[in-house]
Amino acid sequence: MKLEIAVTSAAGAGTSAAEGADRIELCSSLELGGVTPSQGLLEASLEHVDGRLEVHPLVRCRPGDFLFSASDVDTMVHEIRHLLKLGAHGVVVGALGADGSLDLRATRRFRDVVLEANPDAQITFHRAIDHSVDPLTALDALLELGFTRVLTSGHEATAGAGLPTLSRFVEHAGGALEIMAGGGLTLDDIPAMHAAGLSAVHLSAKRTVSTLRASTVSLGSQDGADPTAYTVTDRETVRAARAAVNAVNLKRRT
Repeated sequence: MKLEIAVTSAAGAGTSAAEGADRIELCSSLELGGVTPSQGLLEASLEHVDGRLEVHPLVRCRPGDFLFSASDVDTMVHEIRHLLKLGAHGVVVGALGADGSLDLRATRRFRDVVLEANPDAQITFHRAIDHSVDPLTALDALLELGFTRVLTSGHEATAGAGLPTLSRFVEHAGGALEIMAGGGLTLDDIPAMHAAGLSAVHLSAKRTVSTLRASTVSLGSQDGADPTAYTVTDRETVRAARAAVNAVNLKRRT
């Protein structure tokens, strides 16, 4: 089983590498579900990991739903080309149609531009599949398109709740597509994910940092949220996740 950590900073990438993650999903604005990272963030993250793990940037040009306009798709095509040119090991993409089915036209275009830019790059379909009306049909399309993996919570709010569906996904894919469990995943879920045949798990491993003082002036927040708060990758959580994955991997070998 592999361990992937979602990170939003070069420091988080370095922490994940130091604590033994196999791969990172790099994005910005994780609190909005994640959007495409900047050129500088990718370059700095590649420097921080120094070849110790794979870096897979999310390609999502805006937050919100996964129904993308032609202009949105064009934007993400440019982002894919640029990110792979800078040295990303793969990209994380996804798109749905207005009826909730997989947007085959956009998804195929993403696949084609990845192969044109780097035939060895990996392609992950993100949790848009959990918003689809028929995830098994979407899975079949991804198998046909030759995707590397899919990140999913099993069509539920959390991967733990979606375990029965995740198990069906594994059986349905038959090893031709890596099923990676993610979305509300806890460390306690990892043994069950491994037992169900999942080949990878995905966590954000984040904690919130705040420098709020009584005199802090709000910069536009209207919901009472802490205007100084931001998230960082928590070293201890990554370390604990690595230990949990190592434990189930060792159990399989013995």
